[in-house]
Amino acid sequence: MPTERGYGYPVFGAEWVPTYNASKGAAFTKGYLENIIEFSKASEEFISSTDYDLEGEVIAANIIEFACKAKKAKRMKFSTLTTEELVEAFENVLPSINTGMVEAGRTRHYLDFAWGLSLSRALMAAIKKAGVFKVMSIGRVQGPSLALLAAREEEISAFVPRPYWQLFAYCKGAQFVHENGQFFEKSEAETAFGRTETEGVVKKVECRKLLALPPVPYDLTSLQIDAYRAFGFSPSQTLDIAQSLYEGGVISYPRTSSQKLPEKLNLKKIVYQLNELPAYAPLASQLISQNRFKPREGPKEDPAHPAIFPTGNKPSNLTVQEGKLFDLISKRFLSTFAPPAKRERMKVELLLGKETFLAEGARTIEEGWIKFFAPYARFDETILPDFKEGESVKAEKIEMVEKETKPPKRLTQASLIKKLEELGLGTKATRAEIIKTLYDRGYVSGKNIQVTPFGMAVYNSLRHHSPEILREDLTRNFEEEMEQIQEGKKNPADVIDEGKAVLTRILDDFRKKESAIGAELLKGLNEAQREEMNKSLGKCNLCRADLVIKRSKYGFFVACSAYPNCKNTFPLPRNSSISPTGKVCEKCGTPIIIVKRKGKRTFQMCLATNCETKRDWGNSNYPKETNNEEKK
Repeated sequence: MPTERGYGYPVFGAEWVPTYNASKGAAFTKGYLENIIEFSKASEEFISSTDYDLEGEVIAANIIEFACKAKKAKRMKFSTLTTEELVEAFENVLPSINTGMVEAGRTRHYLDFAWGLSLSRALMAAIKKAGVFKVMSIGRVQGPSLALLAAREEEISAFVPRPYWQLFAYCKGAQFVHENGQFFEKSEAETAFGRTETEGVVKKVECRKLLALPPVPYDLTSLQIDAYRAFGFSPSQTLDIAQSLYEGGVISYPRTSSQKLPEKLNLKKIVYQLNELPAYAPLASQLISQNRFKPREGPKEDPAHPAIFPTGNKPSNLTVQEGKLFDLISKRFLSTFAPPAKRERMKVELLLGKETFLAEGARTIEEGWIKFFAPYARFDETILPDFKEGESVKAEKIEMVEKETKPPKRLTQASLIKKLEELGLGTKATRAEIIKTLYDRGYVSGKNIQVTPFGMAVYNSLRHHSPEILREDLTRNFEEEMEQIQEGKKNPADVIDEGKAVLTRILDDFRKKESAIGAELLKGLNEAQREEMNKSLGKCNLCRADLVIKRSKYGFFVACSAYPNCKNTFPLPRNSSISPTGKVCEKCGTPIIIVKRKGKRTFQMCLATNCETKRDWGNSNYPKETNNEEKK
């Protein structure tokens, strides 16, 4: 919590206080802390049983030091909340908490606090100087993450499509493409097309058999990527669901970067326990009958925790989302023990006239582990017809097709998580929250992440006037220093002093350019608001023109774009972000929208205030305050 009040920057004064003093949303923690303080008065020995990671170690150290007024504590180390492992951890406590982890965690907290609060205040001061108050944020990792996405956005905007031509031949129902792939000169494509004949011969057939090894166990990043691909779960959503499964004792600790499953976990026992669950018995029984209890592991390690795995405990009362993620984790776990799959790749070359055309196919011969990881395993199954070298063939069709090169693809939340890990930005536990913050601040939007005009304004103003805030290497250097602190190779005070010095230099320069930065931010904000207001929420139920968001002195409301010919209007909930669903209410015929409110649950509603679907809203948690244009 900052000890320096106001909105000035930089902010270096901070102190540890009870969470309920820093956040109204944490008021429920007060009773717990008071109980700990009361019990500690008569206690002679303390044992930490928080999650074994930097955050958990800091929590334990702070409680021991500030609440219990003690100087040392023993440490339970565990990766699951099963009774068996907790008892074992209690009976074999470590002599002390991990001092290196505590110092590294506290240093990270301080630097993230100082950088995040100071830089965010600087941005807010800049836009305030331009005449607008707006909550904004930027930080050590948030800045480089935004820069990464904005650079991709610039690539897409600057992309100029280039025409090219491809030649295709169809033989026995299979598609063959000319060996050149793409012709960027039409004349060259036309020449090749003219030299192609329908009568030809099979020039070459290659058939290779290969092994597809089983997947390795999940670390958090790979779990987030697969959950997004399989279910559309955002990285933060996946982490929340996994945390719930962990607290329910059915999976291990999810915040891990490990792809290892050590023998001490008693993997054989877990497989036998999964064999007692009907959904997994057919798979687990095969492993048992074949005595397959050694998993394939990946290269990544985590000294604190193994890879993510099911504990073998029988799950109960899982939500739909929890059930999906538990199934994904359990099948991944079982598939790591399974035999390799056998695949066959086939390549056929046709000589049609004087031109060569190629086709490639692939198929699974023996499923092996693929059967264990169904339906989540993805393989290309393209089966080619039977061809023999020297065989005479006749193409049913030959065509020349004009196409255009495509711009780079936008990143998804899953691919961004992977990219941040590759670049060493953030940690396994913080990356999902960083991405969520980019959305919450209005810097990015969409499933395929697009930087908004406001996000681009933040990026461009910082790039022009304070580029160090966006630098990857600066952030990566701090992450490396955290590891050195943990290993006892670096003094926390030296790292903090270094961070304060760099931040002071950056912000001294920022302050000189506040007005210019604020002007750019305001321009981007206005552009973003115009874009939002021109976004169609759906068709007007009276005249079928577009319904769009408008602004009056009372706030935002929905109006028909055909005004003044159509004066249809609807109120909107206050302080909300609105987006269309593409659906229409069956009862009133007005568009259904998504309403997002900070700190409150997201919900959907139709626009009509008197719709019968809202009959019981007076007894619900839906908002009652609206910006009604009728107040005019």
